[in-house]
Amino acid sequence: MAGVSAPPGSSTPRRRLLVLLALGLVPWTVLVGSEVTLLFPFGLVNANPLHLTPLNDYLRFARGFAALPRYLQAWPVSVGCYLAGLASALVGVVWREDPRVTGGLIALAGLSHVSVAVGLSRGIGRLALPIGPVLALAVAWWFYWPAVRRG
Repeated sequence: MAGVSAPPGSSTPRRRLLVLLALGLVPWTVLVGSEVTLLFPFGLVNANPLHLTPLNDYLRFARGFAALPRYLQAWPVSVGCYLAGLASALVGVVWREDPRVTGGLIALAGLSHVSVAVGLSRGIGRLALPIGPVLALAVAWWFYWPAVRRG
């Protein structure tokens, strides 16, 4: 029947992997202030001038993980959860996936990245929009929550 979507959780492992890959291409936090900065899982993009700083370079310039404020420490943690969830979904394409594990990791990625947006919003004249966390939680709910409910 045209126009009717599939029920939540009824997707193939390949489709879930593609959705998770797409999640890695959207900005997880959009920081709007005097300039616009986009935080992606792979790095941050400043709009003026247009420049990409990969996450590993950012950590190196900040003199390591421990030197960052707690809310920025959540950024690489959320990326780690996302990459583990992505790996779990990839295993599901070639073998067997436990969707509860994948969904939990994606939900953790979204939840941990919320603190990044909250921390960045605390600056005067800045607004941080948590796009990635909202999408990650939506993906976890839509594709993986039915498997968690089934147990």
